[in-house]
Amino acid sequence: MSDITTEMVAHLANLARIGLTPEEIEKLTGELGVILESIAKVQKVATADVPATSHPIPLSNVYRADVPGVTLTTEQALAGAPEHDGSRFQVSAILGEEQ
Repeated sequence: MSDITTEMVAHLANLARIGLTPEEIEKLTGELGVILESIAKVQKVATADVPATSHPIPLSNVYRADVPGVTLTTEQALAGAPEHDGSRFQVSAILGEEQ
């Protein structure tokens, strides 16, 4: 059995400013005990030749290289715009202002 007591759980709840009922403290005492026992089992099985991992398979960067490509000129980009000022798109105000 673990060394977690109801007094320890109540103290931790007080430090975290979590209001727990006596029933909740009793339940959490058991649950935390099971967690600690599970960790102890894993620590017994873990050996020096098994590296610690956060993922079962190695992770690698899946992004492509950031290479500049062919882009539109300003004229090409504005060619299909309903309104523009020669260098930028023009849009009407939409935030409750009169048009």
